[in-house]
Amino acid sequence: MALTELEIRAAKAVEKPLKLFDGGGLYLLVTPGGGRWWRLKYRYEGKERGISLGVYPDVSLKRARICRDDARRMIAEGIDPSARRQADKNARAVTFELVANEWLELQAKKLAPVTLSKARWMISEFVLPHIGSRPIHKVTPADVLAALRPIEARGKHETAHRTKQYVGQIFRYAVATSRAERDITADLRGALTPATTKNHAAVTDPVAIGALLRAIDGYCGQPVTHAALKLAPLVFVRPGELRHAEWSEINFDATEWRIPGERMKMGDPHIVPLATQAMRILRDMHQLTGRSRYVFPSLRTSARPMSENTINAALRRLGYGTDEMTGHGFRAMASTCLNEQGWHPDLIELQLAHSERNKVRAAYNRATRMVERRKMMQAWADYLDVLRISSDLKK
Repeated sequence: MALTELEIRAAKAVEKPLKLFDGGGLYLLVTPGGGRWWRLKYRYEGKERGISLGVYPDVSLKRARICRDDARRMIAEGIDPSARRQADKNARAVTFELVANEWLELQAKKLAPVTLSKARWMISEFVLPHIGSRPIHKVTPADVLAALRPIEARGKHETAHRTKQYVGQIFRYAVATSRAERDITADLRGALTPATTKNHAAVTDPVAIGALLRAIDGYCGQPVTHAALKLAPLVFVRPGELRHAEWSEINFDATEWRIPGERMKMGDPHIVPLATQAMRILRDMHQLTGRSRYVFPSLRTSARPMSENTINAALRRLGYGTDEMTGHGFRAMASTCLNEQGWHPDLIELQLAHSERNKVRAAYNRATRMVERRKMMQAWADYLDVLRISSDLKK
Protein backbone atom coordinates (compact mmCIF):
# COMPACT_ATOMS: atom_id res chain seq x y z
CA MET A 1 0.00 0.00 0.00
CA ALA A 2 1.10 3.53 -0.73
CA LEU A 3 2.59 5.56 2.10
CA THR A 4 0.88 8.53 3.73
CA GLU A 5 2.38 11.60 5.38
CA LEU A 6 0.85 10.45 8.68
CA GLU A 7 2.61 7.08 8.52
CA ILE A 8 5.92 8.72 7.73
CA ARG A 9 5.75 11.16 10.64
CA ALA A 10 4.68 8.42 13.05
CA ALA A 11 7.33 5.86 12.02
CA LYS A 12 10.17 5.17 14.45
CA ALA A 13 13.08 2.76 14.27
CA VAL A 14 14.17 1.37 17.62
CA GLU A 15 16.99 -1.17 17.19
CA LYS A 16 17.57 -1.43 13.45
CA PRO A 17 16.63 0.62 10.35
CA LEU A 18 13.03 0.44 9.25
CA LYS A 19 11.96 0.40 5.59
CA LEU A 20 8.59 1.86 4.60
CA PHE A 21 7.72 0.91 0.99
CA ASP A 22 5.61 3.14 -1.25
CA GLY A 23 5.66 1.13 -4.48
CA GLY A 24 7.66 1.04 -7.70
CA GLY A 25 10.89 0.47 -5.77
CA LEU A 26 10.53 3.65 -3.66
CA TYR A 27 10.92 3.34 0.10
CA LEU A 28 11.73 5.48 3.11
CA LEU A 29 14.61 4.29 5.30
CA VAL A 30 14.05 5.30 8.93
CA THR A 31 17.20 5.06 11.10
CA PRO A 32 17.32 4.49 14.88
CA GLY A 33 18.77 7.99 15.14
CA GLY A 34 15.65 9.51 13.62
CA GLY A 35 16.89 10.04 10.05
CA ARG A 36 14.48 9.54 7.17
CA TRP A 37 16.10 8.82 3.77
CA TRP A 38 14.34 8.24 0.48
CA ARG A 39 15.76 5.34 -1.52
CA LEU A 40 14.92 3.81 -4.88
CA LYS A 41 15.87 0.26 -5.78
CA TYR A 42 15.65 -0.93 -9.36
CA ARG A 43 17.05 -3.51 -11.74
CA TYR A 44 19.22 -2.54 -14.70
CA GLU A 45 20.76 -5.03 -17.11
CA GLY A 46 19.78 -7.84 -14.74
CA LYS A 47 21.42 -6.35 -11.66
CA GLU A 48 19.78 -4.76 -8.62
CA ARG A 49 20.88 -1.20 -8.04
CA GLY A 50 19.85 1.73 -5.90
CA ILE A 51 20.08 5.50 -5.57
CA SER A 52 19.28 8.06 -2.91
CA LEU A 53 16.46 10.53 -3.57
CA GLY A 54 17.06 12.86 -0.65
CA VAL A 55 16.02 13.38 2.97
CA TYR A 56 12.50 13.73 4.33
CA PRO A 57 11.00 16.32 4.94
CA ASP A 58 13.30 18.36 2.64
CA VAL A 59 12.10 16.01 -0.09
CA SER A 60 8.38 15.48 0.40
CA LEU A 61 6.49 12.28 -0.37
CA LYS A 62 5.07 13.90 -3.49
CA ARG A 63 8.52 15.02 -4.69
CA ALA A 64 10.02 11.57 -3.99
CA ARG A 65 7.35 9.95 -6.17
CA ILE A 66 8.14 12.38 -9.02
CA CYS A 67 11.84 11.49 -8.75
CA ARG A 68 10.96 7.78 -8.78
CA ASP A 69 8.83 8.16 -11.90
CA ASP A 70 11.58 10.14 -13.64
CA ALA A 71 14.11 7.45 -12.83
CA ARG A 72 11.84 4.67 -14.10
CA ARG A 73 11.33 6.56 -17.37
CA MET A 74 15.13 6.64 -17.78
CA ILE A 75 15.30 2.89 -17.22
CA ALA A 76 12.59 2.36 -19.83
CA GLU A 77 14.72 4.37 -22.26
CA GLY A 78 17.80 2.27 -21.53
CA ILE A 79 19.47 4.78 -19.22
CA ASP A 80 20.89 3.84 -15.83
CA PRO A 81 19.76 6.56 -13.35
CA SER A 82 22.86 6.06 -11.20
CA ALA A 83 25.22 6.42 -14.16
CA ARG A 84 23.32 9.48 -15.37
CA ARG A 85 23.62 11.06 -11.93
CA GLN A 86 27.38 10.44 -11.88
CA ALA A 87 27.73 11.87 -15.37
CA ASP A 88 25.81 14.98 -14.33
CA LYS A 89 28.02 15.32 -11.27
CA ASN A 90 31.15 15.06 -13.42
CA ALA A 91 29.76 17.62 -15.85
CA ARG A 92 29.12 20.07 -13.01
CA ALA A 93 32.76 19.71 -12.01
CA VAL A 94 33.90 20.75 -15.51
CA THR A 95 33.69 24.49 -15.07
CA PHE A 96 34.48 27.10 -17.68
CA GLU A 97 37.55 28.09 -15.65
CA LEU A 98 38.87 24.53 -15.69
CA VAL A 99 38.60 24.27 -19.47
CA ALA A 100 39.96 27.80 -19.95
CA ASN A 101 43.08 26.98 -17.93
CA GLU A 102 43.64 23.80 -19.96
CA TRP A 103 43.31 25.79 -23.19
CA LEU A 104 45.75 28.44 -21.96
CA GLU A 105 48.30 25.76 -21.10
CA LEU A 106 48.09 24.46 -24.66
CA GLN A 107 48.47 27.97 -26.08
CA ALA A 108 51.66 28.46 -24.07
CA LYS A 109 53.32 26.18 -26.63
CA LYS A 110 52.04 28.22 -29.59
CA LEU A 111 51.58 31.88 -28.71
CA ALA A 112 54.26 34.48 -28.14
CA PRO A 113 54.64 35.36 -24.43
CA VAL A 114 53.13 38.82 -24.88
CA THR A 115 50.09 37.44 -26.73
CA LEU A 116 49.63 34.67 -24.16
CA SER A 117 49.87 37.19 -21.33
CA LYS A 118 47.14 39.32 -22.90
CA ALA A 119 44.91 36.28 -23.39
CA ARG A 120 45.35 35.27 -19.74
CA TRP A 121 44.59 38.81 -18.60
CA MET A 122 41.44 39.21 -20.71
CA ILE A 123 40.03 35.87 -19.61
CA SER A 124 40.79 36.35 -15.91
CA GLU A 125 39.77 40.01 -15.82
CA PHE A 126 36.59 39.98 -17.89
CA VAL A 127 35.29 36.41 -18.21
CA LEU A 128 36.07 34.30 -15.16
CA PRO A 129 34.33 36.61 -12.63
CA HIS A 130 31.08 36.10 -14.59
CA ILE A 131 31.13 32.48 -15.76
CA GLY A 132 34.31 30.90 -14.39
CA SER A 133 32.53 28.76 -11.79
CA ARG A 134 29.70 27.70 -14.10
CA PRO A 135 29.70 24.21 -15.66
CA ILE A 136 30.81 24.91 -19.20
CA HIS A 137 27.89 23.01 -20.72
CA LYS A 138 25.51 25.28 -18.78
CA VAL A 139 26.99 28.57 -20.02
CA THR A 140 24.64 30.36 -22.44
CA PRO A 141 25.28 33.00 -25.11
CA ALA A 142 23.50 35.49 -22.82
CA ASP A 143 26.00 34.69 -20.04
CA VAL A 144 28.95 35.44 -22.34
CA LEU A 145 27.32 38.63 -23.61
CA ALA A 146 26.78 39.80 -20.02
CA ALA A 147 30.52 39.42 -19.44
CA LEU A 148 31.35 41.42 -22.59
CA ARG A 149 28.92 44.31 -22.07
CA PRO A 150 30.99 46.03 -19.34
CA ILE A 151 33.99 46.09 -21.69
CA GLU A 152 31.81 47.70 -24.37
CA ALA A 153 30.50 50.24 -21.88
CA ARG A 154 34.08 51.46 -21.38
CA GLY A 155 34.46 52.00 -25.11
CA LYS A 156 36.91 49.08 -25.48
CA HIS A 157 35.21 47.58 -28.51
CA GLU A 158 38.29 45.86 -29.92
CA THR A 159 39.01 44.32 -26.50
CA ALA A 160 35.41 43.06 -26.32
CA HIS A 161 35.73 41.38 -29.72
CA ARG A 162 39.13 39.88 -28.86
CA THR A 163 37.78 38.53 -25.56
CA LYS A 164 34.81 36.98 -27.38
CA GLN A 165 37.27 35.37 -29.78
CA TYR A 166 39.19 33.78 -26.91
CA VAL A 167 35.96 32.50 -25.32
CA GLY A 168 35.02 30.96 -28.68
CA GLN A 169 38.37 29.19 -28.90
CA ILE A 170 37.89 27.80 -25.40
CA PHE A 171 34.46 26.48 -26.34
CA ARG A 172 35.82 24.87 -29.51
CA TYR A 173 38.46 23.16 -27.38
CA ALA A 174 35.68 21.97 -25.05
CA VAL A 175 33.81 20.55 -28.06
CA ALA A 176 36.95 18.74 -29.21
CA THR A 177 37.37 17.21 -25.74
CA SER A 178 33.67 16.19 -25.48
CA ARG A 179 32.78 18.65 -22.73
CA ALA A 180 30.55 20.97 -24.75
CA GLU A 181 28.29 20.42 -27.71
CA ARG A 182 29.09 23.57 -29.70
CA ASP A 183 30.73 26.99 -29.71
CA ILE A 184 27.93 29.15 -28.33
CA THR A 185 29.72 32.41 -29.21
CA ALA A 186 28.54 31.89 -32.80
CA ASP A 187 25.14 33.05 -31.55
CA LEU A 188 26.65 36.43 -30.62
CA ARG A 189 27.40 37.45 -34.20
CA GLY A 190 26.32 41.05 -34.59
CA ALA A 191 25.59 41.47 -30.86
CA LEU A 192 28.67 43.61 -30.16
CA THR A 193 29.41 47.10 -31.38
CA PRO A 194 31.77 46.78 -34.39
CA ALA A 195 35.39 47.50 -33.55
CA THR A 196 36.95 50.30 -35.54
CA THR A 197 40.40 49.48 -36.86
CA LYS A 198 43.00 51.81 -35.39
CA ASN A 199 46.39 51.85 -37.06
CA HIS A 200 49.53 52.44 -35.04
CA ALA A 201 50.73 56.01 -35.34
CA ALA A 202 53.75 56.21 -37.63
CA VAL A 203 55.94 58.71 -39.45
CA THR A 204 55.99 57.78 -43.14
CA ASP A 205 56.89 61.00 -44.98
CA PRO A 206 60.60 60.90 -46.02
CA VAL A 207 61.34 64.42 -44.74
CA ALA A 208 59.65 63.63 -41.43
CA ILE A 209 61.52 60.31 -41.21
CA GLY A 210 64.81 62.17 -41.58
CA ALA A 211 63.81 64.53 -38.77
CA LEU A 212 62.87 61.59 -36.54
CA LEU A 213 66.20 59.85 -37.18
CA ARG A 214 68.12 63.02 -36.32
CA ALA A 215 66.07 63.39 -33.15
CA ILE A 216 66.93 59.80 -32.20
CA ASP A 217 70.62 60.50 -32.81
CA GLY A 218 70.34 63.39 -30.35
CA TYR A 219 68.59 61.37 -27.63
CA CYS A 220 70.20 62.05 -24.24
CA GLY A 221 68.71 59.21 -22.19
CA GLN A 222 70.04 55.79 -21.19
CA PRO A 223 72.51 54.19 -23.64
CA VAL A 224 70.48 50.95 -23.82
CA THR A 225 67.32 52.86 -24.71
CA HIS A 226 69.23 54.96 -27.24
CA ALA A 227 70.59 51.85 -28.95
CA ALA A 228 67.12 50.27 -29.10
CA LEU A 229 65.73 53.46 -30.67
CA LYS A 230 68.47 53.43 -33.32
CA LEU A 231 68.04 49.72 -34.11
CA ALA A 232 64.22 49.77 -34.28
CA PRO A 233 63.89 51.41 -37.74
CA LEU A 234 66.63 49.16 -39.17
CA VAL A 235 64.98 45.85 -38.23
CA PHE A 236 61.29 46.94 -37.93
CA VAL A 237 60.30 43.96 -35.78
CA ARG A 238 57.46 44.14 -33.26
CA PRO A 239 58.34 46.07 -30.06
CA GLY A 240 58.06 42.93 -27.93
CA GLU A 241 60.42 41.04 -30.23
CA LEU A 242 62.95 43.89 -30.09
CA ARG A 243 63.05 44.30 -26.33
CA HIS A 244 63.24 40.52 -25.75
CA ALA A 245 66.20 40.11 -28.14
CA GLU A 246 68.87 37.79 -26.69
CA TRP A 247 72.55 37.72 -27.52
CA SER A 248 72.34 33.97 -28.21
CA GLU A 249 70.07 34.80 -31.17
CA ILE A 250 72.54 37.21 -32.81
CA ASN A 251 74.94 35.61 -35.28
CA PHE A 252 77.74 38.10 -35.89
CA ASP A 253 79.40 35.90 -38.52
CA ALA A 254 76.22 35.36 -40.57
CA THR A 255 75.04 38.94 -39.83
CA GLU A 256 71.55 37.82 -38.92
CA TRP A 257 69.19 37.67 -35.97
CA ARG A 258 67.22 34.44 -35.58
CA ILE A 259 64.12 34.88 -33.41
CA PRO A 260 62.66 31.57 -32.13
CA GLY A 261 59.05 30.73 -32.97
CA GLU A 262 57.84 30.86 -29.37
CA ARG A 263 58.59 34.58 -29.30
CA MET A 264 56.91 35.40 -32.59
CA LYS A 265 53.26 36.42 -32.85
CA MET A 266 52.58 33.84 -35.56
CA GLY A 267 54.59 31.11 -33.86
CA ASP A 268 57.12 30.61 -36.68
CA PRO A 269 60.89 31.25 -36.37
CA HIS A 270 61.94 34.50 -38.01
CA ILE A 271 65.24 35.63 -39.54
CA VAL A 272 66.22 39.30 -39.62
CA PRO A 273 69.13 40.00 -42.01
CA LEU A 274 71.27 42.64 -40.34
CA ALA A 275 72.58 45.53 -42.43
CA THR A 276 76.04 46.91 -41.70
CA GLN A 277 74.44 49.82 -39.81
CA ALA A 278 72.53 47.38 -37.56
CA MET A 279 75.67 45.32 -36.96
CA ARG A 280 77.54 48.44 -35.89
CA ILE A 281 74.91 49.20 -33.25
CA LEU A 282 74.92 45.61 -31.99
CA ARG A 283 78.71 45.43 -31.74
CA ASP A 284 78.72 48.62 -29.67
CA MET A 285 75.95 47.22 -27.48
CA HIS A 286 77.82 43.94 -26.99
CA GLN A 287 80.56 45.82 -25.17
CA LEU A 288 77.93 47.23 -22.83
CA THR A 289 75.47 44.36 -22.26
CA GLY A 290 77.20 41.34 -23.83
CA ARG A 291 77.51 39.55 -20.48
CA SER A 292 73.78 39.60 -19.88
CA ARG A 293 71.13 37.44 -21.50
CA TYR A 294 69.30 40.31 -23.16
CA VAL A 295 70.60 42.74 -25.75
CA PHE A 296 68.45 45.45 -24.15
CA PRO A 297 68.20 44.54 -20.45
CA SER A 298 66.08 46.37 -17.91
CA LEU A 299 67.72 49.30 -16.19
CA ARG A 300 66.89 47.68 -12.84
CA THR A 301 68.11 44.14 -13.46
CA SER A 302 69.87 42.41 -16.34
CA ALA A 303 67.74 39.33 -15.65
CA ARG A 304 64.78 40.97 -17.42
CA PRO A 305 64.40 42.82 -20.73
CA MET A 306 63.60 46.50 -20.88
CA SER A 307 60.05 47.57 -20.10
CA GLU A 308 57.44 47.45 -22.85
CA ASN A 309 56.88 51.19 -22.38
CA THR A 310 60.53 52.21 -22.73
CA ILE A 311 60.56 52.90 -26.47
CA ASN A 312 57.28 54.81 -26.44
CA ALA A 313 58.38 56.81 -23.41
CA ALA A 314 61.62 57.72 -25.21
CA LEU A 315 59.66 58.89 -28.27
CA ARG A 316 57.56 61.11 -25.99
CA ARG A 317 60.75 62.62 -24.58
CA LEU A 318 61.77 63.41 -28.14
CA GLY A 319 58.51 65.33 -28.58
CA TYR A 320 56.51 62.76 -30.56
CA GLY A 321 52.93 62.34 -29.30
CA THR A 322 50.95 59.13 -29.25
CA ASP A 323 49.16 60.23 -32.42
CA GLU A 324 52.47 60.83 -34.25
CA MET A 325 54.79 57.88 -33.60
CA THR A 326 54.93 54.65 -31.59
CA GLY A 327 57.38 51.81 -31.25
CA HIS A 328 55.14 49.75 -33.51
CA GLY A 329 55.13 52.59 -36.02
CA PHE A 330 58.61 51.68 -37.30
CA ARG A 331 56.96 48.70 -39.00
CA ALA A 332 54.43 50.88 -40.80
CA MET A 333 57.23 53.28 -41.72
CA ALA A 334 59.25 50.52 -43.39
CA SER A 335 56.24 48.88 -45.03
CA THR A 336 54.98 52.14 -46.53
CA CYS A 337 58.34 53.32 -47.87
CA LEU A 338 59.50 49.93 -49.18
CA ASN A 339 56.24 49.45 -51.06
CA GLU A 340 56.54 52.94 -52.54
CA GLN A 341 60.08 52.13 -53.63
CA GLY A 342 58.82 49.13 -55.60
CA TRP A 343 60.11 46.24 -53.51
CA HIS A 344 58.10 43.06 -54.03
CA PRO A 345 55.21 42.86 -51.53
CA ASP A 346 56.10 39.25 -50.69
CA LEU A 347 59.58 40.32 -49.54
CA ILE A 348 58.13 43.05 -47.36
CA GLU A 349 55.49 40.78 -45.84
CA LEU A 350 58.08 38.10 -45.16
CA GLN A 351 60.32 40.56 -43.38
CA LEU A 352 57.38 41.90 -41.38
CA ALA A 353 56.67 38.26 -40.36
CA HIS A 354 53.04 38.51 -41.31
CA SER A 355 51.04 35.29 -41.48
CA GLU A 356 51.02 33.43 -44.78
CA ARG A 357 47.76 31.48 -45.15
CA ASN A 358 49.23 29.14 -47.73
CA LYS A 359 51.66 27.07 -45.64
CA VAL A 360 53.42 25.54 -48.67
CA ARG A 361 54.00 28.97 -50.17
CA ALA A 362 55.17 30.30 -46.80
CA ALA A 363 57.77 27.55 -46.44
CA TYR A 364 58.93 28.11 -50.02
CA ASN A 365 59.31 31.85 -49.49
CA ARG A 366 61.26 31.46 -46.26
CA ALA A 367 63.61 29.01 -47.93
CA THR A 368 64.28 30.81 -51.22
CA ARG A 369 64.08 34.58 -50.73
CA MET A 370 66.73 35.26 -48.10
CA VAL A 371 69.20 36.70 -50.61
CA GLU A 372 66.60 39.21 -51.79
CA ARG A 373 65.63 40.05 -48.24
CA ARG A 374 69.26 40.75 -47.33
CA LYS A 375 69.54 43.06 -50.30
CA MET A 376 66.34 44.87 -49.31
CA MET A 377 67.40 45.31 -45.68
CA GLN A 378 70.75 46.80 -46.65
CA ALA A 379 69.13 49.10 -49.19
CA TRP A 380 66.62 50.19 -46.54
CA ALA A 381 69.41 51.00 -44.05
CA ASP A 382 71.27 52.99 -46.70
CA TYR A 383 68.08 54.86 -47.56
CA LEU A 384 67.61 55.81 -43.90
CA ASP A 385 71.16 57.16 -43.85
CA VAL A 386 70.30 59.38 -46.81
CA LEU A 387 67.16 60.66 -45.09
CA ARG A 388 69.11 61.35 -41.91
CA ILE A 389 71.52 63.72 -43.63
CA SER A 390 69.05 65.27 -46.08
CA SER A 391 67.02 67.92 -44.32
CA ASP A 392 65.10 68.97 -47.42
CA LEU A 393 64.70 65.68 -49.31
CA LYS A 394 61.47 65.48 -51.31
CA LYS A 395 59.58 62.40 -52.36
